[in-house]
Amino acid sequence: MSDYRRWFVPGGTYFLTLVTYQRQPILTTDEGRDLLRESILDVWRPHRFKLVAAVLLPDHFHLMMSLPTGDFRYSMRIQRIKSGFTRRWLEAGYSEVEVTEAERKKNQHGIWQPRFWEHTVQDEDDLHRCADYIHWNPRKHELVKRVVDYPWSSFHRFVREGHYELHWGGECPESLKSTKPSWGEP
Repeated sequence: MSDYRRWFVPGGTYFLTLVTYQRQPILTTDEGRDLLRESILDVWRPHRFKLVAAVLLPDHFHLMMSLPTGDFRYSMRIQRIKSGFTRRWLEAGYSEVEVTEAERKKNQHGIWQPRFWEHTVQDEDDLHRCADYIHWNPRKHELVKRVVDYPWSSFHRFVREGHYELHWGGECPESLKSTKPSWGEP
């Protein structure tokens, strides 16, 4: 059995990736976006966090989440977001991918991969690399020719706040070229 170790830093910022089961492209559908938004808000209301950056792709979701001082429960938030989405998805009558017998015995559904990927943001430079990675991701996956053309990304907020120029991302960002990140696609 795998030994998963997570780093829990109270008040930390975390780069997280959630992937759909068998990479089914459901997240950028109208229904997928609406249900994910509702699920995030249902978790955010009682368990506040700051959504620093995010991008929603058809089969995965990257986000950077900052937690309140003293709080390290990002894992609980992610699990509740995933379970809320799954419940809503199935209640709405949408289909799921067939799971294995072992997964079925664990009461798992064919909506999300069972786990998620996490990276604890180390410092300001790491935060910028993570944000660049998130915002570059639609270009990396060849979903758009220009980062600005991708609608489901916090890139647009980052431009409004002055963190990026409107035409940022014409080429792979230097922060992602110089070193291969130890985080990214699961």
